Amino acid sequence: MKSRQTLATVAVSALCVGILVLFTDVEVQLVRWVNCGVIATEAEKNSGVCR
Repeated sequence: MKSRQTLATVAVSALCVGILVLFTDVEVQLVRWVNCGVIATEAEKNSGVCR
């Protein structure tokens, strides 16, 4: 029974890490889109984030 618990714990942990990575990538893209969009200043568009 212990090996099943360990396997379940590893599976749930992997799922949580995958969800965190997915949301982090989406958040970074959203911030880049907002900061580098049409309403951004020329300095913001030329910043390292927008390149």
